Amino acid sequence: MQFKDIIGQVDVKHQLIQMIQQNRLSHALLFLGKEGSGALSLARAFTQYLVCEKINGSSLKTLSDSGLFANESNEAKENNADKNDSCGVCSACIKSAKMIHPDIHYSYPVISRKSGDKPISTDFINEWRTFIDSNPYGNSYDWLQSIGAENKQGNITVHECGDINRKLSLKSFESTYKFLIMWMPELLGVQGNRLLKLIEEPPPNTVFIFVAENDQQILQTILSRTQLIKIPLLKRIDIEAALELREGIAVQKADQIARVSEGNYHEALQQLQHADNDWEILLREWLNSILKTGPVAQVKWIEDISKIGREKQKQFFKYFIHLLEDAIKLNMITSEDQERATLKTSNDFAIRLNKLCNINQQEAIIKELDSASYHIERNANAKLLFHALTIKLYHIISNNAVILVN
Repeated sequence: MQFKDIIGQVDVKHQLIQMIQQNRLSHALLFLGKEGSGALSLARAFTQYLVCEKINGSSLKTLSDSGLFANESNEAKENNADKNDSCGVCSACIKSAKMIHPDIHYSYPVISRKSGDKPISTDFINEWRTFIDSNPYGNSYDWLQSIGAENKQGNITVHECGDINRKLSLKSFESTYKFLIMWMPELLGVQGNRLLKLIEEPPPNTVFIFVAENDQQILQTILSRTQLIKIPLLKRIDIEAALELREGIAVQKADQIARVSEGNYHEALQQLQHADNDWEILLREWLNSILKTGPVAQVKWIEDISKIGREKQKQFFKYFIHLLEDAIKLNMITSEDQERATLKTSNDFAIRLNKLCNINQQEAIIKELDSASYHIERNANAKLLFHALTIKLYHIISNNAVILVN
Protein backbone atom coordinates (compact mmCIF):
# COMPACT_ATOMS: atom_id res chain seq x y z
CA MET A 1 0.00 0.00 0.00
CA GLN A 2 1.45 3.34 -1.08
CA PHE A 3 0.30 6.82 -0.07
CA LYS A 4 -0.78 7.45 -3.66
CA ASP A 5 -3.27 4.56 -3.40
CA ILE A 6 -5.15 6.26 -0.56
CA ILE A 7 -8.09 8.54 -1.28
CA GLY A 8 -7.50 12.17 -0.28
CA GLN A 9 -5.91 12.87 3.15
CA VAL A 10 -3.18 15.01 1.57
CA ASP A 11 -2.50 16.90 4.80
CA VAL A 12 -2.19 13.71 6.87
CA LYS A 13 0.20 12.14 4.36
CA HIS A 14 2.35 15.26 4.47
CA GLN A 15 2.26 15.27 8.29
CA LEU A 16 3.41 11.64 8.50
CA ILE A 17 6.32 12.17 6.13
CA GLN A 18 7.35 15.36 7.91
CA MET A 19 7.32 13.52 11.24
CA ILE A 20 9.89 11.10 9.86
CA GLN A 21 12.07 13.65 8.14
CA GLN A 22 12.03 16.02 11.12
CA ASN A 23 12.78 13.39 13.77
CA ARG A 24 9.41 13.67 15.53
CA LEU A 25 8.25 10.07 15.41
CA SER A 26 7.20 8.31 18.61
CA HIS A 27 7.52 4.58 19.16
CA ALA A 28 3.74 4.39 19.80
CA LEU A 29 1.21 6.09 17.49
CA LEU A 30 -2.58 6.28 17.48
CA PHE A 31 -4.19 6.75 14.06
CA LEU A 32 -7.64 8.03 15.04
CA GLY A 33 -10.20 8.27 12.24
CA LYS A 34 -13.87 7.45 11.71
CA GLU A 35 -15.05 4.55 9.58
CA GLY A 36 -14.28 5.06 5.90
CA SER A 37 -11.58 7.70 6.44
CA GLY A 38 -8.74 5.39 5.40
CA ALA A 39 -6.92 5.18 8.75
CA LEU A 40 -5.85 1.55 8.32
CA SER A 41 -4.66 2.18 4.77
CA LEU A 42 -2.61 5.14 6.00
CA ALA A 43 -1.01 2.95 8.68
CA ARG A 44 -0.11 0.36 6.05
CA ALA A 45 1.34 2.97 3.68
CA PHE A 46 3.25 4.51 6.57
CA THR A 47 4.95 1.24 7.54
CA GLN A 48 5.70 0.47 3.90
CA TYR A 49 7.38 3.87 3.61
CA LEU A 50 9.50 3.07 6.66
CA VAL A 51 10.69 -0.30 5.37
CA CYS A 52 11.12 0.76 1.72
CA GLU A 53 14.70 -0.03 0.67
CA LYS A 54 14.98 2.63 -2.02
CA ILE A 55 13.57 5.41 0.15
CA ASN A 56 15.49 4.73 3.35
CA GLY A 57 18.34 2.44 2.39
CA SER A 58 20.90 2.40 5.13
CA SER A 59 19.92 5.83 6.45
CA LEU A 60 17.46 4.36 8.96
CA LYS A 61 18.98 4.39 12.43
CA THR A 62 17.72 3.29 15.79
CA LEU A 63 14.97 4.92 17.79
CA SER A 64 16.18 7.30 20.44
CA ASP A 65 14.62 9.89 22.68
CA SER A 66 14.94 12.47 19.94
CA GLY A 67 13.20 10.42 17.24
CA LEU A 68 13.49 7.77 14.60
CA PHE A 69 16.05 9.60 12.48
CA ALA A 70 18.00 11.23 15.29
CA ASN A 71 21.36 10.18 13.82
CA GLU A 72 20.41 10.87 10.21
CA SER A 73 23.06 12.76 8.26
CA ASN A 74 22.39 16.03 6.47
CA GLU A 75 23.05 14.27 3.18
CA ALA A 76 20.40 11.66 3.96
CA LYS A 77 17.92 14.40 4.86
CA GLU A 78 18.52 16.09 1.53
CA ASN A 79 18.14 12.81 -0.35
CA ASN A 80 14.83 12.06 1.42
CA ALA A 81 13.42 15.57 1.15
CA ASP A 82 11.68 14.96 -2.18
CA LYS A 83 10.74 11.34 -1.56
CA ASN A 84 7.14 11.45 -0.45
CA ASP A 85 6.14 7.84 -1.09
CA SER A 86 7.57 4.35 -0.99
CA CYS A 87 8.91 3.01 -4.28
CA GLY A 88 6.44 0.15 -4.48
CA VAL A 89 8.85 -2.10 -6.38
CA CYS A 90 11.61 -3.12 -3.97
CA SER A 91 11.43 -6.44 -2.13
CA ALA A 92 10.33 -4.79 1.13
CA CYS A 93 7.52 -2.83 -0.56
CA ILE A 94 6.21 -5.89 -2.38
CA LYS A 95 6.15 -7.93 0.83
CA SER A 96 4.53 -5.06 2.72
CA ALA A 97 1.83 -4.62 0.07
CA LYS A 98 1.04 -8.35 0.23
CA MET A 99 1.10 -8.21 4.05
CA ILE A 100 3.81 -10.88 4.24
CA HIS A 101 6.69 -8.71 5.46
CA PRO A 102 8.18 -10.59 8.44
CA ASP A 103 8.72 -7.39 10.44
CA ILE A 104 5.21 -5.93 10.05
CA HIS A 105 2.78 -7.68 12.38
CA TYR A 106 -1.00 -7.21 12.51
CA SER A 107 -3.45 -7.55 15.37
CA TYR A 108 -7.24 -7.39 14.91
CA PRO A 109 -10.49 -8.68 16.44
CA VAL A 110 -11.10 -12.43 16.09
CA ILE A 111 -13.68 -14.98 17.19
CA SER A 112 -13.66 -18.48 18.65
CA ARG A 113 -14.46 -20.99 15.95
CA LYS A 114 -15.43 -23.63 18.47
CA SER A 115 -15.82 -23.96 22.21
CA GLY A 116 -12.55 -23.88 24.08
CA ASP A 117 -10.66 -22.08 21.29
CA LYS A 118 -8.00 -19.53 22.25
CA PRO A 119 -7.90 -17.55 19.00
CA ILE A 120 -5.14 -15.15 18.00
CA SER A 121 -4.80 -12.96 14.92
CA THR A 122 -2.27 -15.25 13.25
CA ASP A 123 -4.94 -17.97 13.06
CA PHE A 124 -6.87 -15.74 10.65
CA ILE A 125 -3.98 -14.22 8.70
CA ASN A 126 -5.02 -15.67 5.30
CA GLU A 127 -8.57 -14.36 5.70
CA TRP A 128 -7.17 -11.01 6.85
CA ARG A 129 -4.99 -10.60 3.76
CA THR A 130 -7.87 -11.48 1.47
CA PHE A 131 -10.24 -9.12 3.28
CA ILE A 132 -7.92 -6.10 3.32
CA ASP A 133 -6.89 -6.64 -0.28
CA SER A 134 -10.51 -6.58 -1.47
CA ASN A 135 -11.93 -4.20 1.19
CA PRO A 136 -9.27 -1.62 2.16
CA TYR A 137 -12.06 0.62 3.53
CA GLY A 138 -14.02 -2.21 5.17
CA ASN A 139 -15.27 -1.87 8.75
CA SER A 140 -15.16 -4.26 11.68
CA TYR A 141 -18.63 -5.63 10.90
CA ASP A 142 -17.54 -6.53 7.35
CA TRP A 143 -14.42 -8.22 8.71
CA LEU A 144 -16.24 -10.29 11.32
CA GLN A 145 -18.86 -11.39 8.81
CA SER A 146 -16.11 -12.42 6.38
CA ILE A 147 -14.81 -14.91 8.97
CA GLY A 148 -18.27 -16.25 9.80
CA ALA A 149 -18.85 -14.40 13.06
CA GLU A 150 -22.61 -14.01 12.47
CA ASN A 151 -23.81 -12.72 15.86
CA LYS A 152 -20.53 -13.34 17.72
CA GLN A 153 -18.60 -10.38 19.10
CA GLY A 154 -15.01 -9.95 17.96
CA ASN A 155 -12.29 -9.42 20.57
CA ILE A 156 -8.57 -8.93 20.92
CA THR A 157 -7.93 -11.56 23.54
CA VAL A 158 -5.49 -12.11 26.39
CA HIS A 159 -3.90 -14.84 24.29
CA GLU A 160 -3.38 -12.29 21.52
CA CYS A 161 -1.57 -10.00 23.98
CA GLY A 162 0.72 -12.87 24.92
CA ASP A 163 1.44 -13.56 21.24
CA ILE A 164 2.23 -9.88 20.66
CA ASN A 165 4.72 -9.90 23.53
CA ARG A 166 6.35 -13.01 22.07
CA LYS A 167 6.60 -11.69 18.49
CA LEU A 168 7.94 -8.27 19.43
CA SER A 169 10.58 -9.76 21.72
CA LEU A 170 12.26 -11.29 18.66
CA LYS A 171 14.83 -9.45 16.56
CA SER A 172 13.74 -7.99 13.26
CA PHE A 173 14.35 -10.25 10.25
CA GLU A 174 14.85 -7.90 7.30
CA SER A 175 14.08 -4.33 8.26
CA THR A 176 15.91 -2.22 10.81
CA TYR A 177 12.59 -2.05 12.65
CA LYS A 178 9.65 -4.22 13.54
CA PHE A 179 6.08 -2.91 13.62
CA LEU A 180 2.77 -3.84 15.17
CA ILE A 181 -0.39 -2.47 13.55
CA MET A 182 -3.34 -3.06 15.88
CA TRP A 183 -6.72 -2.42 14.26
CA MET A 184 -9.71 -1.62 16.50
CA PRO A 185 -7.95 -1.41 19.90
CA GLU A 186 -11.40 -0.43 21.24
CA LEU A 187 -12.04 -4.18 21.43
CA LEU A 188 -9.01 -4.68 23.63
CA GLY A 189 -10.38 -5.08 27.15
CA VAL A 190 -8.57 -4.97 30.49
CA GLN A 191 -6.26 -7.66 29.13
CA GLY A 192 -4.65 -4.80 27.21
CA ASN A 193 -2.86 -3.86 30.40
CA ARG A 194 -0.56 -6.80 29.67
CA LEU A 195 0.88 -4.67 26.86
CA LEU A 196 1.62 -1.59 28.97
CA LYS A 197 5.18 -2.51 29.88
CA LEU A 198 5.89 -3.45 26.27
CA ILE A 199 4.51 -0.12 25.02
CA GLU A 200 6.26 1.93 27.69
CA GLU A 201 9.62 0.14 27.41
CA PRO A 202 9.58 -1.49 23.98
CA PRO A 203 12.39 -3.67 22.64
CA PRO A 204 14.90 -1.73 20.51
CA ASN A 205 13.60 -0.49 17.15
CA THR A 206 9.94 -1.35 17.77
CA VAL A 207 7.03 0.83 16.58
CA PHE A 208 3.39 0.41 17.67
CA ILE A 209 0.58 1.76 15.49
CA PHE A 210 -2.94 1.63 16.92
CA VAL A 211 -5.72 2.27 14.38
CA ALA A 212 -8.97 3.28 16.07
CA GLU A 213 -12.33 4.94 15.43
CA ASN A 214 -13.32 5.93 18.98
CA ASP A 215 -10.71 7.03 21.49
CA GLN A 216 -13.33 7.02 24.28
CA GLN A 217 -13.40 3.22 24.16
CA ILE A 218 -9.63 2.71 24.32
CA LEU A 219 -7.97 1.90 27.64
CA GLN A 220 -6.78 5.19 29.09
CA THR A 221 -3.52 3.57 30.14
CA ILE A 222 -2.77 2.82 26.48
CA LEU A 223 -4.15 6.10 25.16
CA SER A 224 -1.81 8.14 27.37
CA ARG A 225 1.23 6.37 25.95
CA THR A 226 0.60 7.13 22.29
CA GLN A 227 1.25 10.02 19.91
CA LEU A 228 -2.08 11.04 18.37
CA ILE A 229 -2.51 11.31 14.59
CA LYS A 230 -5.99 12.63 13.80
CA ILE A 231 -7.43 11.47 10.49
CA PRO A 232 -10.38 13.61 9.32
CA LEU A 233 -13.38 12.49 7.32
CA LEU A 234 -12.79 12.51 3.59
CA LYS A 235 -13.69 15.59 1.57
CA ARG A 236 -16.75 15.21 -0.63
CA ILE A 237 -14.75 16.06 -3.75
CA ASP A 238 -12.22 13.29 -2.97
CA ILE A 239 -14.98 10.68 -2.60
CA GLU A 240 -16.61 11.90 -5.80
CA ALA A 241 -13.32 11.65 -7.71
CA ALA A 242 -12.61 8.18 -6.32
CA LEU A 243 -16.04 6.91 -7.34
CA GLU A 244 -15.57 8.24 -10.85
CA LEU A 245 -12.00 6.98 -11.35
CA ARG A 246 -12.03 3.73 -9.36
CA GLU A 247 -15.62 2.58 -9.75
CA GLY A 248 -16.46 4.10 -13.13
CA ILE A 249 -19.48 5.98 -11.79
CA ALA A 250 -21.03 8.82 -13.79
CA VAL A 251 -20.32 12.33 -12.49
CA GLN A 252 -23.88 13.10 -11.38
CA LYS A 253 -24.30 9.79 -9.59
CA ALA A 254 -20.87 10.09 -7.94
CA ASP A 255 -21.77 13.57 -6.68
CA GLN A 256 -25.04 12.30 -5.25
CA ILE A 257 -23.42 9.37 -3.44
CA ALA A 258 -20.55 11.55 -2.16
CA ARG A 259 -23.02 13.95 -0.57
CA VAL A 260 -24.95 11.19 1.18
CA SER A 261 -21.84 9.34 2.41
CA GLU A 262 -20.70 12.29 4.57
CA GLY A 263 -16.95 11.70 4.32
CA ASN A 264 -17.18 7.91 4.69
CA TYR A 265 -15.89 6.00 1.66
CA HIS A 266 -17.11 2.69 3.08
CA GLU A 267 -20.60 4.16 3.16
CA ALA A 268 -20.17 5.42 -0.41
CA LEU A 269 -19.37 1.89 -1.59
CA GLN A 270 -22.36 0.53 0.31
CA GLN A 271 -24.59 3.08 -1.42
CA LEU A 272 -23.34 1.85 -4.79
CA GLN A 273 -25.00 -1.48 -4.15
CA HIS A 274 -28.43 0.16 -4.05
CA ALA A 275 -29.74 2.65 -6.59
CA ASP A 276 -31.27 5.69 -4.94
CA ASN A 277 -34.40 4.97 -6.98
CA ASP A 278 -34.79 1.73 -5.00
CA TRP A 279 -34.61 3.62 -1.70
CA GLU A 280 -36.97 6.27 -3.05
CA ILE A 281 -39.55 3.69 -4.10
CA LEU A 282 -39.26 2.01 -0.69
CA LEU A 283 -39.71 5.35 1.08
CA ARG A 284 -42.69 6.34 -1.09
CA GLU A 285 -44.39 3.02 -0.33
CA TRP A 286 -43.82 3.54 3.40
CA LEU A 287 -45.14 7.08 3.50
CA ASN A 288 -48.14 6.18 1.35
CA SER A 289 -48.95 3.25 3.64
CA ILE A 290 -48.79 5.60 6.63
CA LEU A 291 -50.89 8.36 5.10
CA LYS A 292 -53.15 6.67 2.57
CA THR A 293 -53.33 2.92 2.13
CA GLY A 294 -53.47 1.96 5.79
CA PRO A 295 -52.62 -1.00 8.07
CA VAL A 296 -52.66 -3.80 5.47
CA ALA A 297 -50.08 -1.98 3.32
CA GLN A 298 -48.08 -1.11 6.42
CA VAL A 299 -47.87 -4.76 7.53
CA LYS A 300 -46.74 -5.83 4.04
CA TRP A 301 -44.10 -3.06 3.91
CA ILE A 302 -42.81 -3.97 7.40
CA GLU A 303 -42.58 -7.65 6.40
CA ASP A 304 -40.55 -6.74 3.31
CA ILE A 305 -38.08 -4.37 4.98
CA SER A 306 -37.53 -6.67 7.96
CA LYS A 307 -36.01 -9.24 5.57
CA ILE A 308 -33.34 -7.07 3.92
CA GLY A 309 -30.80 -7.19 6.77
CA ARG A 310 -29.69 -4.62 9.30
CA GLU A 311 -26.94 -3.02 7.20
CA LYS A 312 -29.39 -2.23 4.40
CA GLN A 313 -31.94 -1.04 6.95
CA LYS A 314 -29.35 1.39 8.34
CA GLN A 315 -28.59 2.62 4.80
CA PHE A 316 -32.29 3.21 4.24
CA PHE A 317 -32.42 5.30 7.41
CA LYS A 318 -29.41 7.31 6.24
CA TYR A 319 -31.07 7.94 2.89
CA PHE A 320 -34.28 9.18 4.55
CA ILE A 321 -32.32 11.37 7.01
CA HIS A 322 -30.34 12.84 4.11
CA LEU A 323 -33.57 13.78 2.32
CA LEU A 324 -34.98 15.37 5.46
CA GLU A 325 -31.78 17.37 5.95
CA ASP A 326 -32.04 18.56 2.33
CA ALA A 327 -35.64 19.56 2.99
CA ILE A 328 -34.62 21.56 6.06
CA LYS A 329 -31.86 23.32 4.10
CA LEU A 330 -34.30 24.21 1.34
CA ASN A 331 -36.66 25.65 3.94
CA MET A 332 -33.89 27.92 5.18
CA ILE A 333 -33.33 29.68 1.85
CA THR A 334 -35.62 32.00 -0.10
CA SER A 335 -37.77 30.76 -2.94
CA GLU A 336 -35.75 32.91 -5.36
CA ASP A 337 -32.55 31.18 -4.21
CA GLN A 338 -34.24 27.83 -4.61
CA GLU A 339 -35.05 28.61 -8.23
CA ARG A 340 -31.47 29.66 -8.92
CA ALA A 341 -29.89 26.76 -7.04
CA THR A 342 -28.56 23.76 -8.92
CA LEU A 343 -30.49 21.01 -7.23
CA LYS A 344 -29.42 17.38 -7.30
CA THR A 345 -31.91 14.64 -8.16
CA SER A 346 -32.96 13.89 -4.57
CA ASN A 347 -34.07 17.48 -3.96
CA ASP A 348 -37.30 16.87 -5.88
CA PHE A 349 -38.29 14.51 -3.08
CA ALA A 350 -36.97 16.99 -0.50
CA ILE A 351 -39.34 19.63 -1.89
CA ARG A 352 -42.22 17.19 -1.53
CA LEU A 353 -41.19 16.50 2.06
CA ASN A 354 -41.50 20.22 2.78
CA LYS A 355 -45.14 20.00 1.66
CA LEU A 356 -45.61 17.03 3.92
CA CYS A 357 -44.32 18.50 7.18
CA ASN A 358 -42.61 21.53 8.67
CA ILE A 359 -39.10 21.89 10.07
CA ASN A 360 -40.08 20.87 13.61
CA GLN A 361 -41.75 17.73 12.32
CA GLN A 362 -38.76 16.93 10.10
CA GLU A 363 -36.39 17.28 13.04
CA ALA A 364 -38.63 14.99 15.11
CA ILE A 365 -38.56 12.36 12.35
CA ILE A 366 -34.75 12.59 12.10
CA LYS A 367 -34.52 12.02 15.84
CA GLU A 368 -36.70 8.91 15.57
CA LEU A 369 -34.71 7.58 12.62
CA ASP A 370 -31.42 8.09 14.48
CA SER A 371 -32.80 6.23 17.46
CA ALA A 372 -34.07 3.40 15.26
CA SER A 373 -30.68 3.08 13.53
CA TYR A 374 -29.00 2.87 16.95
CA HIS A 375 -31.27 0.02 18.02
CA ILE A 376 -30.89 -1.81 14.69
CA GLU A 377 -27.13 -1.86 15.31
CA ARG A 378 -27.84 -3.58 18.61
CA ASN A 379 -29.93 -6.33 17.07
CA ALA A 380 -33.40 -4.98 17.85
CA ASN A 381 -36.30 -6.98 16.44
CA ALA A 382 -36.82 -5.37 13.01
CA LYS A 383 -40.56 -6.03 12.78
CA LEU A 384 -41.30 -4.54 16.18
CA LEU A 385 -38.99 -1.59 15.54
CA PHE A 386 -40.50 -0.67 12.15
CA HIS A 387 -44.02 -1.18 13.44
CA ALA A 388 -43.38 1.25 16.31
CA LEU A 389 -41.61 3.67 13.97
CA THR A 390 -44.55 3.61 11.55
CA ILE A 391 -46.94 4.57 14.34
CA LYS A 392 -44.61 7.37 15.51
CA LEU A 393 -44.29 8.81 12.01
CA TYR A 394 -48.07 8.73 11.59
CA HIS A 395 -48.53 10.84 14.72
CA ILE A 396 -45.74 13.24 13.73
CA ILE A 397 -46.99 13.99 10.22
CA SER A 398 -50.73 13.16 10.28
CA ASN A 399 -51.74 16.81 10.56
CA ASN A 400 -50.00 17.70 7.29
CA ALA A 401 -50.80 14.59 5.25
CA VAL A 402 -49.80 14.92 1.59
CA ILE A 403 -49.76 11.86 -0.61
CA LEU A 404 -46.32 11.37 -2.19
CA VAL A 405 -47.38 9.87 -5.50
CA ASN A 406 -46.27 10.86 -8.96
